[in-house]
Amino acid sequence: MAASVCRVGSTVGRALAKNRNPILLSLRRGQASVSYAQSLVGAPETRLTALDNGLRVASEETGHATCTVGLWISAGSRYENEKNNGAGFFLEHMAFKGTKNHPQTALEQQVESMGAHLSAYTSREHTAYYMKTLAKDLPKAVELLSEVVQSCSLNEAEIEQQRPVVLRELAEVETNLQDVCLDLLHATAFQGTPLGQSVLGPSDNARTLTRQNLVDYVNSHYKAPRMVLAAAGGVNHEELVSLAKSHFSGVSFEYEGDAVPLLSPCRFTGSEVRMRDDDLPLAHVAIAVEGASAASPDIVPLMVANSIIGSFDLTYGGGKNLSSRLARLAVEEKLCHSFQAFHSSYSDTGLLGIHFVADKHYIDDMMHWSQNAWMNLCTTVTESDVARGKNALKASLVGQLNGTTPICDDIGRHILNYGRRIPLAEWDARIDGRDPKVLRDVCSKYIYDKCPAVAAVGPVEQLPDYNRMRSAMYWLRF
Repeated sequence: MAASVCRVGSTVGRALAKNRNPILLSLRRGQASVSYAQSLVGAPETRLTALDNGLRVASEETGHATCTVGLWISAGSRYENEKNNGAGFFLEHMAFKGTKNHPQTALEQQVESMGAHLSAYTSREHTAYYMKTLAKDLPKAVELLSEVVQSCSLNEAEIEQQRPVVLRELAEVETNLQDVCLDLLHATAFQGTPLGQSVLGPSDNARTLTRQNLVDYVNSHYKAPRMVLAAAGGVNHEELVSLAKSHFSGVSFEYEGDAVPLLSPCRFTGSEVRMRDDDLPLAHVAIAVEGASAASPDIVPLMVANSIIGSFDLTYGGGKNLSSRLARLAVEEKLCHSFQAFHSSYSDTGLLGIHFVADKHYIDDMMHWSQNAWMNLCTTVTESDVARGKNALKASLVGQLNGTTPICDDIGRHILNYGRRIPLAEWDARIDGRDPKVLRDVCSKYIYDKCPAVAAVGPVEQLPDYNRMRSAMYWLRF
């Protein structure tokens, strides 16, 4: 059947092409007939409303037949302590095991009957529960989300049933060496602070967390002022606000004994951690310095800087013609299998770094050229480098918002981080306002002569001594 559909489609296509039918021409053009500047100006507005209890409702109406709606909460592993680390992740598993009004089977049937997709994730500072569904089913989606968040059954039997599932997932994550490496990087960079804790938590906690631990976590952090009901797609903002009032007006905004949980300040420590295993085929190495917070004005120059360094993978085409200097070196000298410049930003700090995967014989060289790329940003970055980085960053920002779910996630995180949704046009203006001097100054502020944090997993015998890596964070210039 599929083959016949393809054949009929191609026949119709040839007929339309022969007659220069405007339908085909518009299909071919897609959005190409709209310039980049026009697409920024024509982007739908994000509307924001606050309920009486402090819960915020934000939406972007795009006219799609589908929509994504979800609840973004300012809660994550950073709000946990050593005893309950992993509670947020455990709750994520419990969320879809039934509510007080809908047992697990009934909840699953409701979602399936709508043809919807219900999901959740937990990060260090945020938790999200969201559903992608048809626009006409928005009321039911909001109702189910409110039950999942406010009326999760947290049955003792279900908790015991989920323990082995969580433990299996923890074991699976241990096989993802990139995740392991970046978790170790956080652990050493923010040692002794909550930001150094992993999102999943240790396996010991997964075995010992009780129902009361989970209830206390929800009661402490799931408060209306820390929640955002976000939606994107075929949604009407007034309808969404009305649904929020119906289902979320009862969410508490008060803390027991007025004991409002405050984020403890996080301290960056230049340090290293090595997990050597010579049986592994490749080494995963990450080096980072303390970066800017999410709301810092320095975030844009650092994003441009990361775009200049770029990323690389052996599967990429282009070879020696890649725009990134570090990528060209990686190809010519066979330095690594892949690398990625990253910036993980949090409410009051961040991690600016480079992660690479390399053969054990090339770790030293790849580390040298990675730090050399940083020094170039601080001292010799050119106008053409900055122009290329700006274009790459703009393309990345636009390309990320390629559906209702990424847009909804962007809205939820922006409201929590900035108190508003920053439109693409504003990002574009901020990016254009940065010149090479600004970039050099900001990179020097965060990178030049700073103590890095380093994490390495695998056959890492050739990783340079920490003092040597520290000495490569500046140049002796005369």
